[in-house]
Amino acid sequence: MHRLKLFCLVAMLAPPLLYAETDPEAPTRSAIARAVTSSAADQESILNQLAASGGVSKAQRDLLVSWNNGEIYLYDEPDGKTVPVVLEQPDTTDKTRAFRVDTGELLRDSNGAPVMIDPTTATAADINAVLRKKIQRTLDLLGLSDPNPDVRAGTAFKLGSSQKAENLAVLETRLKLEKDARVSKILHEAKALIALADTARPDRQVAAANTLAQLNCIGGLDALTGLTESKNVSPEVKQAAAKATQSIRNYLSVVNFFGTIFRGFSLGSILLVSALGLAITFGLMGVINMAHGEMIAVGAYTTYVVENVFRDGLALSPLGVRIVLPGLHLSGWPFQTYFIFAIPLSFLAAALAGLALERLVIRFLYRRVLESLLATWGVSLIMQQLFRLVFGANNVQVNSPSWLLGNFTISDVILGYNRIFVIAFAVLIVIGTWILLTKTPLGLFIRAVIQDRDMAACMGVPTERVNMLTFAFGSGLAGLAGAFLSQIGNVGPSLGQSYIIDSFMTVVVGGVGSIAGTVASALGIGLSDQVLQQLLGSPVLGKIMVLAIIILFLQWKPGGFFPTRSRSLDS
Repeated sequence: MHRLKLFCLVAMLAPPLLYAETDPEAPTRSAIARAVTSSAADQESILNQLAASGGVSKAQRDLLVSWNNGEIYLYDEPDGKTVPVVLEQPDTTDKTRAFRVDTGELLRDSNGAPVMIDPTTATAADINAVLRKKIQRTLDLLGLSDPNPDVRAGTAFKLGSSQKAENLAVLETRLKLEKDARVSKILHEAKALIALADTARPDRQVAAANTLAQLNCIGGLDALTGLTESKNVSPEVKQAAAKATQSIRNYLSVVNFFGTIFRGFSLGSILLVSALGLAITFGLMGVINMAHGEMIAVGAYTTYVVENVFRDGLALSPLGVRIVLPGLHLSGWPFQTYFIFAIPLSFLAAALAGLALERLVIRFLYRRVLESLLATWGVSLIMQQLFRLVFGANNVQVNSPSWLLGNFTISDVILGYNRIFVIAFAVLIVIGTWILLTKTPLGLFIRAVIQDRDMAACMGVPTERVNMLTFAFGSGLAGLAGAFLSQIGNVGPSLGQSYIIDSFMTVVVGGVGSIAGTVASALGIGLSDQVLQQLLGSPVLGKIMVLAIIILFLQWKPGGFFPTRSRSLDS
């Protein structure tokens, strides 16, 4: 017991000693500090040892980057010892604190006070083009042993693209240790790219071209194309390069095809989310709601407000009066959850806006198509002006959570997380809508009103309440569309106008009031748009062709894919 107390006392009295013995970064930091103040020969030796070790952390690689950028300075201590340091704020003209390269600790004087250094008069460590080249090579070699496979893959491709024979040995060494299949493939590609530049060995060039073709190396197209156009290679090499180029281009066509299909599904999902609510309200009530796009904008602006409240707060300026909403000042993972709260709030805000529109305007204009069209168009203009008064006339940016950023690849087909999310989002909305319409009393009432409004009223169905709730639900779906659209673009007062025409087009082609028809129409229009853009090579021509096809289709089937037959719609 007494020995344990004695050990704890020693540990508290000597924390620097314990830190020096247990800090895994201490040897590497010390080596970098020695290299900064050493001769050229010692610098090369130390850098080679660092590259061979592979156990360098991100903070230590940042030190090498700072050295390469000339951002390591030399501080002369009173005892004459020179200490390499990095400045806390190297870009300022005021004196700033410094941190020791060898320990990472704050630089202090003999009294323990932080040493303040003037960046304008500080002495930078010597650096030249030869040393920069050695440091950069060390960084590249360290990248091959990085824990992140994306960093290893990027470094391997960079070394291969340089086509320098000196990189071949390190690539082969790394290939023996690599366990990630994707990185191993890129290492093989990098080796082949280097062999492709070996003009003294045509047989190696031919083998390298065949290897690149077998690996479907899209990144090797430029090098292979250069060989086919070069006058300094043998006919065998040219033939092999041309064959490999054609093989990779065929593979690239397949990749582009599946990429187009994926983008078509994601575009169709966006159309589906924005049009589904309109399909319900239009199919039930026969009301042409030109303010449906503004319900999308309500959802998008609600997401913008939630995102700002979770972060720093939001300043609003309606009618010249400044209102500041307090922020939660969250960061890290709590901020990343804001979108989870924004989704139901966007639905609720748009549903309430739709409820107000139905109670104040729409309910007086049932079965008066022209009047409802003009009235809702006027409402849409009023709402756009309200957005400008409250949020400003300029677009606002909504920052996406980290889990919606980035992408991954399957056989070189890039799949973005945000596009995958919108597809899954649309599937959930369709399933939820189907459950509402087929498994709930409200759904039974909605279907009854669609089939025969007057008979449903005679049987005791509260048609007015059904109209109200259905309109609110359809508007809420539009709000959900706005919540997602805020993650793939800017939010502005005219956001809804970009989707209102496409939404009506999707509803009409699918069949007014048909959920299945809306799904088929949205996916069909999305796929057609992307495929035609790819074939014609122009987004404008692709859009024109889609519109032309829709016009011809409606001439053939005026009721759309799944026309709904009901007395309420036929009357």
